Amino acid sequence: MHQQYDYRLLTDRLQLEPIGTSDLVMLHALLTDESVRKYLFDEQVIPISHTAQILETSRDTFVRHRYGLWLVYTKKHWEPVGFVGLYTFFSEPQPQLLYALLPQYQRQGFASEASGRVVRYAFEALGFAYLKASCDRPNVASVRVMERLGMWWQKEECIEDKPIVFYHLDRAGYHLMQQEKPVN
Repeated sequence: MHQQYDYRLLTDRLQLEPIGTSDLVMLHALLTDESVRKYLFDEQVIPISHTAQILETSRDTFVRHRYGLWLVYTKKHWEPVGFVGLYTFFSEPQPQLLYALLPQYQRQGFASEASGRVVRYAFEALGFAYLKASCDRPNVASVRVMERLGMWWQKEECIEDKPIVFYHLDRAGYHLMQQEKPVN
C-alpha cells in the first residue's frame, strides 16, 4: 500500500507547500521574474514548457524520494514570496538546496528561514549525510544565506563559462549548528 505524506513545512513566519500542478502559472511567474532569472537562468526567460518540466520533476521526486520544491508563503498574509527546495543539477549525485525570492521579499530573512527549514528536513527526515548548495559567484545574497545556514565554502568551478561557488554542510556541522543556534 502506498503511504501518503504531508510535505508541508512550517516556520515561525512561513508555510512551505509542495509545488503542485495547479501552481504552474505562479511558479513560471517566479522563475521569469527579472531578479530571480538573473542567477538561475542567466537572464533568459524560460518558456512555460520548461517550468512545467521543473514542476513535473519536483512532483516526481516528492513521490519517489520525499523531496522537491516548495512554494514559500507568509503565514500572516498568505502571500507567495518565492520557492525553496531540493533539486538535482550540475551532475551532482544528490539534490542541492535551491531557493529564490521575489525582490520585494528579499532582505527580510525569509530565504534563510525557509532554507533553514528545508535543511532541517533534509538531515532529520530524509537522513542526508551532507547537503550542498551552489550559486553564481557574484550572487552575494545567496552566499550570505548559505553561510548563515552553517554551510562552508567547498569549491569554485567554471560551468558554462561562469564561476559557480559550491557550499557544503555535513551532518556533524548541522548538529553543531543546532546546538549553537537552532535553524527554523
